[in-house]
Amino acid sequence: MIAPLRRVAVCSPKTAGWLVRKRVAQWAEMAYRHKPEFAAAQKQHDALRAALHAAGAEVIDFPDNKEYSLDAIYTHDASLMTDHGAILLRMGKPARNAEPVAHRKLYQSLGVPVLGELLLPGLAEAGDLVWLDEKTLLAGRGYRTNAAGIEQLRALLGPKGIDVFAAPLPHFTGPGSCMHLMSILSLLGESAALADTQLLAVETMELLASRDVRLVEIEPSERDTLACNVLALGQGKLLALEGNPKTNQKLWEAGFEVKTIAGIELALNGGGGPTCLTRPILRG
Repeated sequence: MIAPLRRVAVCSPKTAGWLVRKRVAQWAEMAYRHKPEFAAAQKQHDALRAALHAAGAEVIDFPDNKEYSLDAIYTHDASLMTDHGAILLRMGKPARNAEPVAHRKLYQSLGVPVLGELLLPGLAEAGDLVWLDEKTLLAGRGYRTNAAGIEQLRALLGPKGIDVFAAPLPHFTGPGSCMHLMSILSLLGESAALADTQLLAVETMELLASRDVRLVEIEPSERDTLACNVLALGQGKLLALEGNPKTNQKLWEAGFEVKTIAGIELALNGGGGPTCLTRPILRG
């Protein structure tokens, strides 16, 4: 999750149907803060693509799909990339069921093998899945990723010598909120992470301490503007949201180079940051 980003897939608001009246009408039930404004969101997504390209990544666009929901822009969630191929996940929102299918088709077109897929009653979203190293996956156990989903991940990854540790998530504001593990923990570089330590479970803090992970703490007042959701671009470079100056300054002081993008409409409206908006496929 921290090596230089070489290939990444994204889904624009246009592709996700932010111009389709029927999909836009579902914004409240999809837990968006307000009715999506397409022009502003598309402009911000164009800036995201430009930032990824400037970082040296090949940017691939997901094709149109009539079954997408507004959330398709958050391409990170529907699959997990491993050294052994992709794992297709099953997400908590039924409206997002078409996305793993689209991810499978994209991987097939790119020649990326599919290691497996989750089946009900298992649920998991990649926003809850953080690689601590190549042999250790931390899985946030909350409303979006359940115990059955974590067990299925263990069954797929255990034979590859990979340990999957459950990381309990807080109830916080309830099942309707988008509380992912990456909402409170983002890897920055070798043995370094950005964290909302007030919301991390004791056992997660102990696991990070046992591995000598250096924590940079977010500014608590910037929690609601997704200060903790940053994308590692590799070699100490990060992509973060504007509007979190105190946290971003802490990252600079910790030795990281921070590139910021606007995201009020694209990211904050639906509860997703730079990591959520990207599906890294190749790093190294």
